[in-house]
Amino acid sequence: MKSSITLAFNKCKKEKRPALITYIVAGDNTKNVSLNILNKISKHADILELGFPHNTPIADGGQIQGSSHRALKNGIKLKDVFQIVKKFKKRNPSKPIILMGYFNLIYQSGENNFLKNCEKSGVDGLIIVDLPYPENKSFAKKCKKKSISFIQLLAPTTTKERMKKIINDSHDMIYYISMLSTTGGKLKVSPKKILENYNKIKSIKPKKNLVIGFGITNKTINALKLADGLVVGSLLCKTISNSIKMRQNPVTKLDKVVYNLKNKIL
Repeated sequence: MKSSITLAFNKCKKEKRPALITYIVAGDNTKNVSLNILNKISKHADILELGFPHNTPIADGGQIQGSSHRALKNGIKLKDVFQIVKKFKKRNPSKPIILMGYFNLIYQSGENNFLKNCEKSGVDGLIIVDLPYPENKSFAKKCKKKSISFIQLLAPTTTKERMKKIINDSHDMIYYISMLSTTGGKLKVSPKKILENYNKIKSIKPKKNLVIGFGITNKTINALKLADGLVVGSLLCKTISNSIKMRQNPVTKLDKVVYNLKNKIL
């Protein structure tokens, strides 16, 4: 049986457009707000990434760090993240949700216990930023047994030989980091160059779903729409920050932002 992640990509390919993949931090700025955001933006997003808040998010820039800080300040724990996913999936069973975070929280929880909670709550995929290949092979196998997609990361510096191994070992989706930066950084490479690199990777195994993340904004998304999928995160975290500062409703604001992003890739 095809996973909901694969089905989402198949639907987008039929519609001749990339999958729109959104990222917010669980519990930013409360459990209810992040659940309401997920429910609202799932009308426009094809796949949803949910970050588990972390006090030292090494790959994340200021916007996502701010989101994590707000969630942690409000006491969000891993069990709360699973509750958010469970409630979301009850209402949106076919919409794929991917948890994104760092390995020490999984290590503290225990790999088997963590995956059991993923399975119970309805998590479709995992991106673990600091668990690279081949160190992730054992954990990725455990994920596969639970029908959870372990999403491998590729960088502009990944050698072709290493890339082939990672792609061969990958599950439903591979994440290409567009540039050497933390999230939310200004695009240092032209969209044309990113797509050139992307197409070289894609040619290794054309049937694999390959998405681009880092530096995707309102201004850059249209130029990159030939990819299988595009991940937008910092822009959404920034929108939540601004809404809180301005005492506006982050749910309504994010709905508009994601709606506009979707229209740029149709």
